Amino acid sequence: MKRIIVGTATCGIAAGAGKVLNALNDWAGEAGEGEVTVLETGCIGLCYAEPLVELQDGTDCRLYGGVTPAMALALAKGEEHPDLLPNQLWSKVESGHATIFGDAPRIALGRCGFVDPGSLADYLDTGGFQAQRRMLDEMEPQQVIDEVVASGLRGRGGGGFPTGTKWKFAAAQDNDVKYVICNADEGDPGAFMDRSLLEGDPFSVLEGMVICGYAIGAAKGIIYCRAEYPRALMRLRDAIEQARAANFLGQNVCGSNFSFDIRVKEGAGAFVCGEETALMASVEGQRGMPRFRPPFPAVKGLFGKPTNINNVETFANVGWFLGSGAPMYAEVGTDGSKGTKVFALAGKIQRGGLVEVPMGTTINQLVLDIGGGVPEGHTFKAVQMGGPSGGCIPASMGDLAIDYENIVKTGAIMGSGGVIIMDDTTCMVDVARYFLSFTQAESCGKCTFCRIGTKRMLEILESITAGEGKDDDIDKLLDLCEKIKVSTLCGLGQTAPNPVLTTIKYFRSEYEAHIRDKKCPAHSCNALVLYSILPDKCTGCALCTKNCAVGAISGERKGLHVIDQQACIQCGKCITVCNFNAIIKE
Repeated sequence: MKRIIVGTATCGIAAGAGKVLNALNDWAGEAGEGEVTVLETGCIGLCYAEPLVELQDGTDCRLYGGVTPAMALALAKGEEHPDLLPNQLWSKVESGHATIFGDAPRIALGRCGFVDPGSLADYLDTGGFQAQRRMLDEMEPQQVIDEVVASGLRGRGGGGFPTGTKWKFAAAQDNDVKYVICNADEGDPGAFMDRSLLEGDPFSVLEGMVICGYAIGAAKGIIYCRAEYPRALMRLRDAIEQARAANFLGQNVCGSNFSFDIRVKEGAGAFVCGEETALMASVEGQRGMPRFRPPFPAVKGLFGKPTNINNVETFANVGWFLGSGAPMYAEVGTDGSKGTKVFALAGKIQRGGLVEVPMGTTINQLVLDIGGGVPEGHTFKAVQMGGPSGGCIPASMGDLAIDYENIVKTGAIMGSGGVIIMDDTTCMVDVARYFLSFTQAESCGKCTFCRIGTKRMLEILESITAGEGKDDDIDKLLDLCEKIKVSTLCGLGQTAPNPVLTTIKYFRSEYEAHIRDKKCPAHSCNALVLYSILPDKCTGCALCTKNCAVGAISGERKGLHVIDQQACIQCGKCITVCNFNAIIKE
């Protein structure tokens, strides 16, 4: 039987996959039962090529990108199409799991894009819940923790704390009530790893939480997921109901003496609630504000009880190595950073999307080989890693192997895995201003230096990008950065200066050009840009004149046009409407 699989994660739906799916379902209904099966799947990873449709006919699998409803129907009827994606970008292995962009195995994303995320049967057919059954049948809680320690898995939420050590702390607490929390409050701009995992393989996260609950002696699990992820929430709730009905959750899990259940808590979108103590306050019904530590959550967490918190990707890894063996997992990656890491590629990149690569993969391999580099005609300039709490790493460090230690040495952090790529049109001062505006707006206000210090930094950056910078602004920024880092309570405040520190460290000349020369080298800051018309290219078509909102452009039709620099507001409309590349930014 032929199978047609449509990628219907949020990225696919946004690109039109819903219309493609509807068209195929209508056609399949008309074709008659048994002719073809149309299925949905999660994010395949090639988000830049959405909507994606896979055709399976026996052992032949073909993946097509940019599919329209008409094209989908043509493919379903057996017609060939040139938009077949090349094999080096996508391939399947016999286990039903997949490799994307090369030969490295996908672990956390192993099923994403290749199974129906709403089907418990699909999850079981691809080895799902085998690790959980093995654990309940053969292992004591301490053996599970030993296995996690042996794997070398570190928390994938940002800090990279050893997962086994974290579980060990929670297990050591003597208390009848303990909690397992999955942090799915993914708030970094440009990050969509957790959302894609929850949409594409929710059962793996549930299994990882059950394993954690057994290991530390907890009976209750909570998934804290932001309300802005409606599709992920839908998948999660459906998966929980199915797992509960099949006794993979609930009382006496799989017929054992162990009971564990999970509920979902929706977050209201506050970035600070990604910090674990603020997250717990939110679950308790309080305002999401960080708490002093110690005591740490493993000792006194949710409702004052011992609590273990890991993020989505961390839990998604657990079932894989508990089933395949910790040594196999530990063989992947580097000495200090084992396994694979999921990254979301966004920004100025040809092939944006979701990738999973071994720890130790270089920045150049990630950006140039996997992502296809920056748009044609431009040069790779930098990557921003770690979200608003991260930092910018210049392209000159492209051979740097990505692991927790190496990234921290640059002044950035690994974060949850968001990677924003920048080219020569990106102003690094403006990048710092953007991320400071985000963290300043998301500050809970509890700490003076976070509440007021980030505001003062933002004001300085805004004045620099507006052409009003002063000679001592860089020194003021550096002074504020150091004071904020040591004087704030939680990770948001402590890492908020990172975008500023790293852009000054690696791109100081751009700050100096803004302040001293009143120029933006990237021609990005409107207040520091002049638009001018090239006499040898202007045809006098008058499109720029018609589209100038302030009447700053004058000239006779079919004659040379000029821009009045005093009247120009640097909106850039003229350059977008010119068909002859006659207008430039200086």
